[in-house]
Amino acid sequence: MIHILILAAGQSSRMRGGDKLLEQVDGSACLTTLVQRALQSGRPTSVVVPDLNHPRASVAQGARLIPSPDAHLGMGHSIKAGVTALPDNATAVMILPGDMPDLTAQDVQILADTFDASPEIDILQAATEDGIAGHPIIFRSTLFDDFQKLTGDKGAFAILQNNKEKRKLLSLTGQRARLDLDTPEDWANWRQKRKSQDAETS
Repeated sequence: MIHILILAAGQSSRMRGGDKLLEQVDGSACLTTLVQRALQSGRPTSVVVPDLNHPRASVAQGARLIPSPDAHLGMGHSIKAGVTALPDNATAVMILPGDMPDLTAQDVQILADTFDASPEIDILQAATEDGIAGHPIIFRSTLFDDFQKLTGDKGAFAILQNNKEKRKLLSLTGQRARLDLDTPEDWANWRQKRKSQDAETS
């Protein structure tokens, strides 16, 4: 079974004192909203947090919490902590950054269903509608041992590079496979754009 792993252990260092994962998306914290969208797929969902007492832990309702005390050393450490903590029945993991507010429950479902129907591939990576690789990314369990080598802040880049022949891209609508919001300005621009889109459709 595919297990969804939401990365929520970063420092939000570019938010100038704020926490991007606690920004409001559809009436809840961004992390809460993403957890709920992931859970709608019916797949088990875990969230990697800095520690179990962190404010993010309290908004990840419905998900299993995985602490990553080395998260400050880079995303690779968060991913390694999350994959190491997966249960034995995990046949694959979907890695989803916690700061992608435009990613929908349907996107998660389509990715998971496509991977389940594609035994010939080891990696399924979401892409923009014009084919630029992004997130989420699903890795088959045969690659789990490779995650033990991850360090620094390049995430799973090395694993992607070493397994290109068994990787497939799946385009999602628009740019949401690449849209993450790291600064207060990013969030302000996203809200303004969303407000304009809502006005056009009303």
